[in-house]
Amino acid sequence: MSTADGTDVTPDGAPDDDGGTGGAAATGAGAAPEKDREAKGTTAAAAANGAAGAPRRSVASRLVGRAGGTVVQVLLVLVALFWLVPTFGLFVESLRSTEDNNAGGWWKIFSHPSQITTSAYSSLLDKPDFVDSFWNTVLITVPATVLVVAIASLAAYAFAWLEFPGRDWLFLIVVALLVVPVQVALLPVAKLYGNIDVGGFKMYGSITGVVLFHVAFGLPFAIFLLRNFFAAIPRDLLEAARMDGGSEWTIFRRVIFPLGGPAIASLGIFQFLWVWNDLLVALVFANTGAQPMTKWLQSQMRQFTGNIDILAPGAFLSLLVPLVVFFAFQRYFVQGVLAGSVK
Repeated sequence: MSTADGTDVTPDGAPDDDGGTGGAAATGAGAAPEKDREAKGTTAAAAANGAAGAPRRSVASRLVGRAGGTVVQVLLVLVALFWLVPTFGLFVESLRSTEDNNAGGWWKIFSHPSQITTSAYSSLLDKPDFVDSFWNTVLITVPATVLVVAIASLAAYAFAWLEFPGRDWLFLIVVALLVVPVQVALLPVAKLYGNIDVGGFKMYGSITGVVLFHVAFGLPFAIFLLRNFFAAIPRDLLEAARMDGGSEWTIFRRVIFPLGGPAIASLGIFQFLWVWNDLLVALVFANTGAQPMTKWLQSQMRQFTGNIDILAPGAFLSLLVPLVVFFAFQRYFVQGVLAGSVK
C-alpha cells in the first residue's frame, strides 16, 4: 500500500522502506507465541521425564544423604571398636592374676589399674613345651603357605595362558575338588601316612605330614582364585613379551607375577591365617613333639576350671601373629579384593 507521496507502508501503518521490514515484524510477531508454546512444551516434557526417570528415595536414604559422610564414618568406627572389645578383653585378662580374674570381670582394671601384671606371660614363656609348640606352628604355617602360593601361581598361569591337551578337563577337576570337605580325607590320609615309613621316618605324626595335608587341601581354591585373576590380564602384554623373545618363565616372572601381586598376597594371607589357626588337622596328624599352639592350648583345658592364667596369654600370643601379618599386608589384601571390580 502506498501513500500520496509514494511511500510504502504495511497494513498496520508502519513504513516499509526496504520492502521487507513490515513482513519480518509480522513474522516475528507471529513466531513469538509459537516459540513460547515450544519452550513450555519442552519444559513440561523435561519435567515429566525427570519425574518418571528419577526414582523416589527412601526415608533412610534421604537421612543418610543429609547426615553426610562424617556420621557414617563415625558409625563405622564405633562398629569396629565394638568388634575389638573381645580382643581387648582377652588382652586385659592376660594381664591379670588368676585371683583377680576369678573375683571380677576384666573391666575392673579401669578402677583398679594396679591389677596389671605380666607374670602370666613370664610363666608361659618359661614353659619349654609352649615355646616348642610356637616354633612348630611356624614350621607348619610358613612352608604350607609358601608351597601353596608357589605351586598355585605356576598352575594358574598354565591353566590361564598355556595350551596343552586336557587343560579344560583338568581345571574342571580342580574346581570339583573345592567341594570336598576336609573331614572326608582325614581317615584315608591317616591310613596312608601310617603306611609310609622311610628309613625310620614316619609320616604320621610329623610336621611334614601336617604341611603336606594343608598344601593338598589349599591348592584347589588357590589355583581357582589365581587362574581367574591371571586370565583377566590383557593378552597383548604376553604377546609383546613373546615377540621380544621372552620364555614362559620370563613372562611369568616379569609380567604375570608383578601384575598378580595383589591376588597372590591376598591368597598368602588367607592360607597363612587358615593354617595358623587350624586345630582339626593338628589333632589328627600331629603328635606331641609336632603339635602347634592350637593343639597345645587345647591340651591345657582343665575339666572343671578354665585355666585362664595359661589360656589367656597363650591365646593372645596365638592371635598376635596373624594380626601383625594382616596389618602388614593390608594394602595388598585390599588391592586383591578390589582387583577386577574397576576396569
